[in-house]
Amino acid sequence: MEEITIFKVSMFETLMLAVLAIYFGEFLRKKINILVKYCLPASVVGGTIFAIVFYVLYSMKIVELEFDYKAVNQLFYCIFFAASGAAASMALLKQGGKLVVIFAVLAAVLAACQNAVALAVGKFMNVDPLISMMTGSIPMTGGHGNAASFAPIAVDAGAPAAMEVAIAAATFGLISGCMLGGPFGNFLVKRFKLDEKLAEKEVIGEIDAEGESGNLLVDKPNIIQSVFLMCIAIGIGKIIELGLKSVQDSTGWKVALPIHVCCMFAGIVIRLIYDRKKGNHEVLYESIDIVGEFSLALFVSMSIITMKLWQLSGLGLALIVLLIAQVILIIIFCYFLTFKLLGKNYDAAVMAVGHIGFGLGAVPVAMTTMQAVCKKYRYSKLAFFVVPVIGGFISNLTNAVIITKFLDFAKELHAVWIG
Repeated sequence: MEEITIFKVSMFETLMLAVLAIYFGEFLRKKINILVKYCLPASVVGGTIFAIVFYVLYSMKIVELEFDYKAVNQLFYCIFFAASGAAASMALLKQGGKLVVIFAVLAAVLAACQNAVALAVGKFMNVDPLISMMTGSIPMTGGHGNAASFAPIAVDAGAPAAMEVAIAAATFGLISGCMLGGPFGNFLVKRFKLDEKLAEKEVIGEIDAEGESGNLLVDKPNIIQSVFLMCIAIGIGKIIELGLKSVQDSTGWKVALPIHVCCMFAGIVIRLIYDRKKGNHEVLYESIDIVGEFSLALFVSMSIITMKLWQLSGLGLALIVLLIAQVILIIIFCYFLTFKLLGKNYDAAVMAVGHIGFGLGAVPVAMTTMQAVCKKYRYSKLAFFVVPVIGGFISNLTNAVIITKFLDFAKELHAVWIG
């Protein structure tokens, strides 16, 4: 078998390629109106094309690119979550409380449905139940992290191909979430005429706060301060993470949280402190939003350009059917349940877009597709607070419990299947 040359791409070169992918995506959005019409973000458009080019290079045995990106990607991921936390005022925290509970239940129900559909379709296609589970909420709601964590359990239980299937399914989900979120949001806004339903007082409020252009005029001192504050936030987030991990190690209580969630809490604390300080901090808050948007774009672009698309090439017909079933499920679920139960308004539409994003891929996919919809219509502070809380934290906990129960059931079905 012919060996392929592996070319190592450094962290700085990876960062450069991510930015070039964003620029290329912006260029294509200006030239191809349908990309703007259906709210496809520049980082997704450009990143996907770059990933396809790298796949072609690999498939032609020219070169395989090996990216060094995890450290810098985590940095931007944490800055983005800290900025999301800093966007949450006390009024927003109170307003979003009820929706967080409803959305948490919806996310858990979707995860259970994803596993049920995986097992049902798998039975129809005569697929090993453990392999079918690798197309359910493990790679979909869980993403690549859960795929890598839970697949070894299926391997140990007698499904040696589980890891490859789970990683391929997570990659498929990530791409699907990127491509479907924006068009789905655009459909909801147009279908229910949500772009025409902004109350007059809300319009006046937005003009008073933001001016005719719809954007606050930020300045250099506030941009610098916002970057410094986000650096402080991720530092505090790391301290919180280490503190909780220490408590868990010494007591056995399961209180440890992922670093990005801790950074989000730190961002919330910084926002609450500034809200209590005298003066108008709106320009600073807008500057923090810009830093968050910058970090999100780079994270998503790097995540996409470093995807190994050749992992999808080995999927058989049965697995393709299983994955398509997941896409159909989440579209139906988010239309009939997520959108309607969260209020059937503009905020609910943006949150439904976010649910497709993290229900098929990951939270950054959710946020970048939500951002694309909001750029076309208007910003939804509520959605940008609720979705990271659910997708980045609560759904991880509920999904882990649901996966464990379904995996136990799949093991029993596997014993029958091989018998």
